[in-house]
Amino acid sequence: MTTRSATSPLTVPGDKSIAHRALMLAALAQGESRLRNVPAGLDVRSTRRALAALGAAFADDAGTLVVRGTGGALIAPEAPVDCGNSGTTMRLLAGVLATRDIVATLDGDASLRARPMRRIAEPLGRFGARLVLSDGTAPFTMHGNGAARGTDVAIAIPSAQVKSAVLFAALAAHGTTSLSGMLRTRDHTERLFRACGVGCRGDGETLAVDGPAVPRALDFTIPGDVSSAAFLLAAAAVAPGAEVAVDDVGLNPTRTAFLDVLRRFGAHVDVVLAAGDEAEPRGRIAVRGAALHAVTIAPHEVADLIDELPLIGVIGAFAHGTTSVSGAGELRVKESDRIESFAAAARAIGARVDVSPDGFAVHGPARFRDADVVTNGDHRIAMAFAVGGRAANVRVRLDDPECAAVSFPGFFTALESLR
Repeated sequence: MTTRSATSPLTVPGDKSIAHRALMLAALAQGESRLRNVPAGLDVRSTRRALAALGAAFADDAGTLVVRGTGGALIAPEAPVDCGNSGTTMRLLAGVLATRDIVATLDGDASLRARPMRRIAEPLGRFGARLVLSDGTAPFTMHGNGAARGTDVAIAIPSAQVKSAVLFAALAAHGTTSLSGMLRTRDHTERLFRACGVGCRGDGETLAVDGPAVPRALDFTIPGDVSSAAFLLAAAAVAPGAEVAVDDVGLNPTRTAFLDVLRRFGAHVDVVLAAGDEAEPRGRIAVRGAALHAVTIAPHEVADLIDELPLIGVIGAFAHGTTSVSGAGELRVKESDRIESFAAAARAIGARVDVSPDGFAVHGPARFRDADVVTNGDHRIAMAFAVGGRAANVRVRLDDPECAAVSFPGFFTALESLR
């Protein structure tokens, strides 16, 4: 496979993790926010639709999304709020509602209805909110507590969504909310709080927010999604001598562990940080492919790589040796059971894969072959195996290629441009 020169960089859609949070803060802010490079993926549309149901107003102005905030005065939705396929929408929105005098039902598609929501019920319950679950999953009804006081919350699992749900709840609680426990996850919420003038202080071991707080309106350009860029970078990494670069991509340190993994595989990775004082660092990533050797992903690395693990497995099919992932049981409760989805697809294209309750091992290099791949509606499975098929020069037929639009509309066009 040949790729674009690293001197002719690609761009990728805006980071959806950042976009969800920026939209929620803009909806809660006093005045108008202006957001640029808001991704058009289905997950972010779900957040926008949900916030509109709560009273925020949106308008497009020549590529800039203008959000008229509510100042925190949300309205009760007239119908259940449809969160689509987006777990981030559902969990963070539950946090927003937990400390407001609103009763709302949150629902989603069949995949989202299978994802665990009990993990937010206990920490949000610390504010006096009541989350009525059915079998631990959506749909559920949030009975918010408009008289909530700040509280102490221990985060029991390494989940940025759980942490962020509590932080959003803290905005409308009276007094200080203190978080402890497993806080070393992506920190987009904390960064955006500070950009909006919300006091969010911490030392790495604890976080504290003083409420009630109304965010300032944002004027912000969302950086490119490094998790989307990962698929294009991987396409070069597995082809010795191939090069690709992605420009204006987010370089938040909590999101760049995948670049270190590419280096461990043996690929050449160059990062140039752009100047500026934006809330989120950004810049250019260039990758040059090489002969790869297997890597081991340990449990303590999983939280920083959770979105890229299926892709790492695909890269492992090109590497010499056994690439293994452990401590990743969370993969079983994502958009699909990503351990089983990955293993079935990898075996279909000719890789030897072992699975365990919390991970997998890929024995490389694979003897690739044409195959039909079942995505189970999972965008990251679809994109990972599209990359694998293209790089191995075999025909991979995805049963649901459209699911890539959840996070990366235009992905297949971008991938095709690398040839």
